[in-house]
Amino acid sequence: MPDLRIRRDHTLGLPEARKIAHDWARSAQEQLHMACTYQEGETLDRIAFTRSGVSGELRVAADRFELDAKLGFLLGAFKDRIEQEVSKNLDELLAQPRGSRSDAA
Repeated sequence: MPDLRIRRDHTLGLPEARKIAHDWARSAQEQLHMACTYQEGETLDRIAFTRSGVSGELRVAADRFELDAKLGFLLGAFKDRIEQEVSKNLDELLAQPRGSRSDAA
């Protein structure tokens, strides 16, 4: 069972959701020093992420984002704060107007 499980439903469709997912992965790499691997699928994309003390996966579909993460012992003490920050980051990305996102896909 993951330590963190976050789900956000949306109505963007897969192409727009992919743009958000790429932005999320870029942010995770730059700000949190995560190693991210993006795998596009026909109906579902997966971003595996890892760094010392945390590993997990963000699944990207046409109608939802699902993030599962396993926290190490030390980061487990900050679970609530980490969950708040990840939720906030994803919510902010979803709230951006469509034309203001990067065109990475």
